[in-house]
Amino acid sequence: MLQALRNKIHGWPAAIVLGVSVFAVAFFGIESYFVSRVDTYVAKVGDHEISQQDWQSRLNDLRQQFSQDPNSPYKPADLETPAFKQRVLDGMINQALLQQANTDLKLTVSNLDVRQAIGSDPGFQVNGQFSPEAYRAILNMQGMTPAMYEAKIRASLATQLLPQAIAATTIVSDADVDAFFRLRLQKRDLRLVELPRPSLTDTNVSDADINAFYQSHLVDYTTPEQVSVDYLEVKQADLKATAPTDDQLREYYAQNKQRYAQPEQREASHILIEVPKNATPAQQKAALDKAKKIAAEATPENFAKLAADNSDDLGSKRSGGDLGWLEKGVANAAFDTALFGMKKGEITKEPVLSPDEGYHIIWLRDAREGDAKPFEQVRAQLAEDWSKNEGDRLYNERAGKLADLAERNPGSLEPVAKELGLSIQTSPLFGRQGGEGVTADPKFVQAAFADDVVNQGNNSSLVQIGKGDAIVMHLNKHNAAAPKALTDVKDAIRQRILDERVDAMAKKQADDIAAQLTKGGDVATIAKAPVRTLNALERDKLASMKDVAPDVLMKAFSLPHPVDGKPTWTVVRTGNGAYDLVAVDKVTEGDPSKVDKAERDGIRGQMMDAMANAATLDYIKALRAKTEVKIAQDRM
Repeated sequence: MLQALRNKIHGWPAAIVLGVSVFAVAFFGIESYFVSRVDTYVAKVGDHEISQQDWQSRLNDLRQQFSQDPNSPYKPADLETPAFKQRVLDGMINQALLQQANTDLKLTVSNLDVRQAIGSDPGFQVNGQFSPEAYRAILNMQGMTPAMYEAKIRASLATQLLPQAIAATTIVSDADVDAFFRLRLQKRDLRLVELPRPSLTDTNVSDADINAFYQSHLVDYTTPEQVSVDYLEVKQADLKATAPTDDQLREYYAQNKQRYAQPEQREASHILIEVPKNATPAQQKAALDKAKKIAAEATPENFAKLAADNSDDLGSKRSGGDLGWLEKGVANAAFDTALFGMKKGEITKEPVLSPDEGYHIIWLRDAREGDAKPFEQVRAQLAEDWSKNEGDRLYNERAGKLADLAERNPGSLEPVAKELGLSIQTSPLFGRQGGEGVTADPKFVQAAFADDVVNQGNNSSLVQIGKGDAIVMHLNKHNAAAPKALTDVKDAIRQRILDERVDAMAKKQADDIAAQLTKGGDVATIAKAPVRTLNALERDKLASMKDVAPDVLMKAFSLPHPVDGKPTWTVVRTGNGAYDLVAVDKVTEGDPSKVDKAERDGIRGQMMDAMANAATLDYIKALRAKTEVKIAQDRM
């Protein structure tokens, strides 16, 4: 075929084809013929990709946060639901949209903002002051460097720039606050009539009625699909690591010596003369002249007062510019270079300019040289760290073998159990909503009902139930969804038909009485039931009314005001075929003048927050409408 093509394409046609081919290779790159791109993002916002790793990290952070909060409204299983995962992803998409808007509007977070946010975090403070030692120790436990953490804080602050700007323009007037209190302190005079549940005169339900109801409500009388699975489980808690030998500890110490070292540190104070963003040459010169004047005056004796009087660093000026002990990499590069090039007791003669901040006058008060802690001093910590790492290694190795053997023997768990010395466990039957114990875990349920397991009869892939807990399963029993026999539900259907008849009679009775009352007449006579009067009932005290159904009270305070003294009667269903009649006889507006200033200011703040939040959401919605957002549901 190639020879035939060659014979047919020669001369100038061949030159054109060759030219197009060369152009394609040159334009697209020859590697595009050999390398294919595999997308791995969970969502793509414009050109920004939200990776699976970032998304999982956010979920893990929330999981840890909820587990540490005894008052959290969420349970661990909630985090595995598709709805919750989508909410988390939507939040990350909103953050990406705000960050893109920051770029478009040239809004940035300064190094000063980052430092102040870190310095004001109570988690890094000792006796109310920022502690570099606590900062470093906490970051080490989280496996983060100062640079990594600062980048995280900067990204977090960046997503607040626009919402804060929107909040700063939100105005709540005195009239808005007055309107709120007029409504909140409103009082209403109500009349309530609790209508008795009517009695059926016709209790005959034919077999034809039952059969018709059964056929039209078949989904209500269907036993859901259920499965039972055999499974093998590997738990890290069951894997006991042997005690480390002295040689192992020394080797571990040598490999991780930096974790047990005291880094080089400098105890410093500073005075910051801030340079405004997009400063003019005149503004820059004014800032530099002021910094030079202060540097010329500064001595160890007056430095704290000069900082308190002049520094633009709100986080340190109250403590005389004290920054505490700093390690390399905590401050920006220019500040770091100057600080670690100074001698103890020295004050910079020339101000140090750092980007996005301004001019620093630095006083090096003390210095510590870096040195490693001796092996014997950290031996106990070494043993603890080694054992934890060894436990992780053993678990990962064991779980990996479980996954590998299950994949190589897809038709049964028997060979896997024999190879690993594990016992096959069997779950009870459970549906897609889960059951109890391990079958309550959404990930377990999802794996059990996966097509590969329930239809193909294969072993599942490895399922991480929790940290240090992995499972592989195989179908034991599958019961397809099936309608219950009519004979088994016949009595329940008959009662349900009768209940619906009673409800229909009660609704008609209540509507007829309400229609009569709108024309006038005595309510007690027409309704043939006692009338309850509730005068001056306050809107903000409805929660304390325990003897009136909440639905009745909610409806009563949503009814229109009486016109010409004539109330409008309405019907409220209170459940189990019972209805109440409700009317509003009088409405008294609240008096805002009786509310003290502190409460007014508190409500104003809440209203501003609510309005700012609504405006921010509208802004994000507008950003999303003009930005291409792709979500990979199969990767969630």
